[in-house]
This record gives sequence, C-alpha cells and structure tokens, in this order.
Amino acid sequence: MILIDHTCISDDIEDQLFVCNLEKCKGACCVEGDSGAPLDEAEVAILDEIYPMVEPYLSEEGKKAIAEQGTSTQDFDGDFVTPIIDGRECAYAIYDQKGILKCGIEAAYLDGKIGYKKPISCHLYPIRVTKYDEFHALNYDRWSICSPACDLGKQLGVPVYQFLKEPLIRAYGPEWYGQLSREIDERQDARANEKG
Repeated sequence: MILIDHTCISDDIEDQLFVCNLEKCKGACCVEGDSGAPLDEAEVAILDEIYPMVEPYLSEEGKKAIAEQGTSTQDFDGDFVTPIIDGRECAYAIYDQKGILKCGIEAAYLDGKIGYKKPISCHLYPIRVTKYDEFHALNYDRWSICSPACDLGKQLGVPVYQFLKEPLIRAYGPEWYGQLSREIDERQDARANEKG
C-alpha cells in the first residue's frame, strides 16, 4: 500500500489495468447494485441546488423517482445515495441513442449549465473510498460487469491511477496526485532494479 497524507492507497490502484469500455458494458454500473451512487454530505446540498438545471436532461421515470424520493435519499445503512428507479438504474442516468447509460448531471455539465460534473463516487469508480476518522482508504473495486474495462485496460496498458487522474485530482488535489505518481514510479524502478 501507499501512504500519502491522510490517504491509504491499495496496491491494486497501481497494479490493475482499467479503461471504461461503454460500448461493451453499456453503463451497467448505473444500473447494477443494491442502492444508488454514494454521495458526500456536501453533494446532497449540491444536488438540491443544481436540480432545476439538470431536470430537463432526465427521463420521465428519473424525474418521477426524484419527485417521490428527493434529489438524494438514504440507503439501508443510512448513507446518502442517489435515488433509483424501481430498484434499478440511478434516477440521474439517461440512455443515449446506442442504448448506453450516461449521467444526466454530466450532460448538463458538458453543456455548461452547471459547474459540478457528477458525484465523486461515480467519477472515481472503480476506486471506492472508505472514510475513517483519521484517514481515507482507497481500494480497487472488482466487479464482473467491468471485465470489458479490465480487458481494454490491459490492451492499452493503462493502470487504474492513470485512468482516474482527473477524478483523483478533483478529490485530493494535483500535489497529492503528483506525489502518488512519483511514489509509484519509484516503486516500479526499485522492482526493476531488483530483477536486473
């Protein structure tokens, strides 16, 4: 593992290869699972604030779910999550012309309507962050629906931490990411020297 400031980063984030392949998975992570996307407490207020700008992008089913459940809700553990439609896809998910699920919040962001891209838990996936009092644990989440992403990552040779550079910087800052990259480079150099 790698320790930087108040974060503990699993070795898988350096070692595993991953590049989202929406053509193959069709955005299954927006549908599968037993609750909506995890939200930080600050994001609950953000979703309330931006919802009028996001609503035009959503499906009728998504709008109905949000009208009934709110812009966020709580799961069985009491954690804040996005609402879901009939126990399935996220209420903010929208289908494109190819039948691929994408994020309605991100669509509004890309159109310049809002300054918030999407929940950080979605942006960081397949990294899952567990927050403890003293530190954050960053772990790679293995999920069968992401096997096409693992295949594409191997084909392109892209490790998780590089694929997720933008959201990791969004979550922890450019200095933190620079330190992570340096530490991984040093570890890889050390391993190469041991072999050589």
